[in-house]
Amino acid sequence: MKVTYKSENIHRVLLKLSGEVLSGKKGIAYDEALINSLTDAIISVHNQNYELGIVLGGGNIFRGGTWKNKKLNRVVLDSIGMLATIQNSLYLAEVLGSKGIESVVLSTLAVDKVVDRYTPQLALSAMEQGKICFLSGGTGNPYFTTDTAAVLRAVELQADVVLKATNVDGLYSADPKKDKNAHFIKSASFQQCVQNRLGVMDLTAFSLAMDNEMPIKIFNISNPDMLIEALTNSEVGTYIHP
Repeated sequence: MKVTYKSENIHRVLLKLSGEVLSGKKGIAYDEALINSLTDAIISVHNQNYELGIVLGGGNIFRGGTWKNKKLNRVVLDSIGMLATIQNSLYLAEVLGSKGIESVVLSTLAVDKVVDRYTPQLALSAMEQGKICFLSGGTGNPYFTTDTAAVLRAVELQADVVLKATNVDGLYSADPKKDKNAHFIKSASFQQCVQNRLGVMDLTAFSLAMDNEMPIKIFNISNPDMLIEALTNSEVGTYIHP
């Protein structure tokens, strides 16, 4: 049975952005022009009265899990990566603040002089007050990706959908950069993704979403204006559903 994304059922949103998004095409820590456009796009979502939580990756600053020197301690490297997500969250929150939009940064890691500790109650309260809520520090544990953190927070906060921003238009039958015959998939169930081995996100994150029937919408953030389109237009992106 075909399931169509219905924007009218979406009120609380968990947005997952990779750290690399903040780098833009320049490949530096922060592409200021892109961040200006991205925060404008986030404000557009906010102005349409969506409750918005954001999980950022840290790959623009440090990516611990892919460090090639296996002699280094993975736990320490992943901790550095989690700290990078806090830096990214603080930076975007400051940019939003400069544009008159109130936000709050919460962290699973104990850095109390910088940000408050994350609890679902604090995050829900902030979002219900109309604040954009940055959920930083990953899961707070090594060996887990920020995709997993995003799904976990979405489940805890009873979000209506996880919006996963990527550099492609959505889900394909194969990597479209490698296979010219790859075809776009507009909608798929979790079971279809498992049967066809479609790489929605890492297995831990995907399994958590599937077990908790947390819908995911994958879309292209190369143009930040597509953020509001992904939320409001069923024709944009790929909808992964129970």
